[in-house]
Amino acid sequence: MEYNFRSIEKKWQAHWRSSGVYQVSNQSTRPKYYVLDMFPYPSGAGLHVGHPLGYIASDIFSRYKRLHGFNVLHPMGYDAFGLPAEQYAIEHGVHPDSSTRKNIDTFRAQLDNIGFCYDWNREVRTCEPEYYQFTQWIFLQLFNSFYNRTKQKAQPILLLKEIFAQEGNQSHVCPADEDLHFTAAEWTVFSEKEQEDILMKYRLAFCGYGEVNWCEALGTVLANDEVVNGVSERGGHPVVKKMLRQWYLRITEYADRLLEGLETIDFSDAMKEMQSNWIGKSYGAEISFALASGDQPIEETLTVYTTRPDTIFGVDFMVVAPEHPAIEKLITSDTRVSVENYISYVKSRSDRERQAEKKISGCFSGGYAIHPFTGKKIPVWIAEYVLIGYGTGAIMGVPCGDDRDFRFAQHSTIPITNIIGEHFNGTAANATKDAVLQESDFLNGIVMRDAIPLVLQKITTMGIGRKKVNYKMRDASFSRQRYWGEPFPIRWDNGIARPLDAAQLPLLLPQVETYQPGPDGEGPLANIPEWVNEQYETNTMPGYAGSSWYFLRYMDPHNRETFCSREASDYWNQVDLYIGGTEHAVGHLLYSRFWTKVMFDLGHIGFQEPFKKLLNQGMIQGSSRFMYRLLLTADKKVIEHFTANIMVSNGYRTGYESGSLGMKALLDIVQQQVPDTIFDASADGILFQPIHVDVNFVDGFELNMAALQTWRNGEYAAAAFVLEDGKYTCGAEVEKMSKSKFNTVNPDELVEKYGADTFRMYEMFLGPVDQSKPWDTKGIEGVHRFVKKLWRLFFDEQKGSLLTQQAPTAAELKVLHKTIKKIADDTERFSFNTAVSTFMIAVNELSDLQCHSAAILEPFLILLTPYAPHVSEELWSVLGHTDSILDASFPIFEAQYVAESAKEYPVSVNGKVRANILINLDASEAEVQEMVMQHPMIIKWMEDKPMKKFIFVKGRMVNVVV
Repeated sequence: MEYNFRSIEKKWQAHWRSSGVYQVSNQSTRPKYYVLDMFPYPSGAGLHVGHPLGYIASDIFSRYKRLHGFNVLHPMGYDAFGLPAEQYAIEHGVHPDSSTRKNIDTFRAQLDNIGFCYDWNREVRTCEPEYYQFTQWIFLQLFNSFYNRTKQKAQPILLLKEIFAQEGNQSHVCPADEDLHFTAAEWTVFSEKEQEDILMKYRLAFCGYGEVNWCEALGTVLANDEVVNGVSERGGHPVVKKMLRQWYLRITEYADRLLEGLETIDFSDAMKEMQSNWIGKSYGAEISFALASGDQPIEETLTVYTTRPDTIFGVDFMVVAPEHPAIEKLITSDTRVSVENYISYVKSRSDRERQAEKKISGCFSGGYAIHPFTGKKIPVWIAEYVLIGYGTGAIMGVPCGDDRDFRFAQHSTIPITNIIGEHFNGTAANATKDAVLQESDFLNGIVMRDAIPLVLQKITTMGIGRKKVNYKMRDASFSRQRYWGEPFPIRWDNGIARPLDAAQLPLLLPQVETYQPGPDGEGPLANIPEWVNEQYETNTMPGYAGSSWYFLRYMDPHNRETFCSREASDYWNQVDLYIGGTEHAVGHLLYSRFWTKVMFDLGHIGFQEPFKKLLNQGMIQGSSRFMYRLLLTADKKVIEHFTANIMVSNGYRTGYESGSLGMKALLDIVQQQVPDTIFDASADGILFQPIHVDVNFVDGFELNMAALQTWRNGEYAAAAFVLEDGKYTCGAEVEKMSKSKFNTVNPDELVEKYGADTFRMYEMFLGPVDQSKPWDTKGIEGVHRFVKKLWRLFFDEQKGSLLTQQAPTAAELKVLHKTIKKIADDTERFSFNTAVSTFMIAVNELSDLQCHSAAILEPFLILLTPYAPHVSEELWSVLGHTDSILDASFPIFEAQYVAESAKEYPVSVNGKVRANILINLDASEAEVQEMVMQHPMIIKWMEDKPMKKFIFVKGRMVNVVV
């Protein structure tokens, strides 16, 4: 009987679908286990082989836990709102609703083709009103809440209004304006608009004006991670800074709890460090400096935040962010042009790029800060590495003690003051806190760390500063000037944001024919008169709105009354295992953790961390292929593009670039193969322009030229190819797998050719799931041979079934139980690649033993089913089972079967090993001697000579001396 994987896999996929075998109940006597993949966006390009890596890992672990008796929740859905979906729709001239549904259908078909165990009855889509009704409801929970710093939790904003009416805000510092103070009497006489403006400064979801990354071409605000080198990551369009009215989430109020929560969850140290660094908690001081423009004092003061107030006498310059409001007062007629030019340059760059920039840049403002203790004039510079959103948007530069300040001082030729004596050598900054201060007025002779409280006391007494805890993390921008997103459940009434009642939800996204940006940077909804007449908010929520809470909806997806019943969330509780990429380290993961904590505070759920354990899968990289267009140069400039594209095989390219093939020799080869080519006599060099070619046209490195010439509407139909031994050899490079690099491989094609089980196991076999690795289709053949070899333990193509009911031998039991132990250990620690290797070894050993015993093969199939579910289910039925292998129990390891009863000894004659003999561990020396002396190889090498001595070292070796 032949292994017909295509019919087997379709048969069992249909059976699993019709029988609802993966549907999970919220009520079970079994312990629960929740396995979740990071919410995918259904791209129009469909899946490539890199996408399923994490899905296969989660599928294996879900099936494994089910075999261990758990009630496993393993759902799937779609992050269907957001900028990518809208841009795809615009580019293809369709409505995003239509394109998104079509993309989801493609995505679902590809997932089903691989045989995942998702409970599709729980599927969610963020763009469906049944889902975003509750995204809007959760937004209202945020809008109608504030963070009570005294109680360290979110509470209703109505409670805060009552407190203000009784005592003003003396017990509740305003998070948006710490200088805001009012009494109960003052509160009661404020107008409604004034009261609402104050409450907006406390709300966890609030509206305000802020500088954003504005992309005119896309008509929307972009997050920092959506801007690369001053242009949009999607489309490469220019991005500038712009002040716009935006919605924000006051995540900064939860900074400490987000840090504390990292100690309670099983994330990698690297992931915890990324989140901790993003939050960026630091302790220091705010100090205010008087200012002057040129020689003229001005009214404004400059407040800086510093973690090292002990270095106050080492300040040689100030740096302010290019957006700082004091700049306009500081600049002089001599510096205005240079300042405006510099600020214009910075506006084209994202905050992330500015922080990561290695190159130093800056511009003198023309103004000075006045040192509060010495009266010294300190120049105020403008530099992109200082961000307006961090601290006060201004820092004091102490080049002897800070590396970045030192490099800035050197670049800008600013004299450096040495306040740490021999600890500063003039060539590098020293951030020590152990130096004894010099040139520091009243701090002279004091160790730096001991000087910190003295400076804090002094600036507080003088009224020019205070102790301060600061965070790098900013409040999260929560609005986009786009159409395809959740509408805000807000009406604007004379400048007051009025929340809709929960009974009015969902506020449906209106159908439109076009969705161009609205006026003055507003969203496309501002173009709809009916919408504007109702005074609805014209922005929509960002893509991460729906993905911040989707794990909760999976628990209770059909509930029409609430986002998730408390009974369901108490049962499923936290996600036990969350699998996804590190690219979501500081975006999605932080927002989900924040939303969960708010929902916990308000009593809607009973846990405050969404994900118990996080596994970050690596990236499957593409192995790109290149052909090389010949270009001639003179003085290192290209002087000739040939009429026909001349593509030179990679061997010639590498020969020329290594110097083993000269220019004349190479051009002679070209002319021999492309006779009509005429070269420019002035040429003195050759360049090769690499061009990506579709990897599907390349067998290893050999290019299928016939396929290439029909590619992309015949773009290379007229190209001439300079071949090596009649073949065109491509170059290769490992890159990110991407459609634009033509290095993607469609999993559908591999499943069709080798089967889903082979594909699943090969993805795992490539390497550790948490590491990046290149894709190589050639290696899949070996895994396919393994599956076929497994099949041959059950069937012979001529003889039919080979199964027997014979009792297993000791050797067979040893192979089985050794495999049980290794597969359990490897799967528990997510070492799926070594598990696949273990299966291969086991099948080889069972084949060598000619094992066809059902008593061995049955438990072996149970071990294999998380990895190769289709063939396991088929062979399970062949064994006579009418129930699904999914409901079997994971085999129990019994150590007795793997205990060693014999050992292979090296046996020497006169010190040279002549044989390896398997000897029972409990054999006596006399029994060992008898066995050795009868062995034919030992008899041969003794050459009929009498034995002088027999040496037996138990457990190690045997030596016969003749």
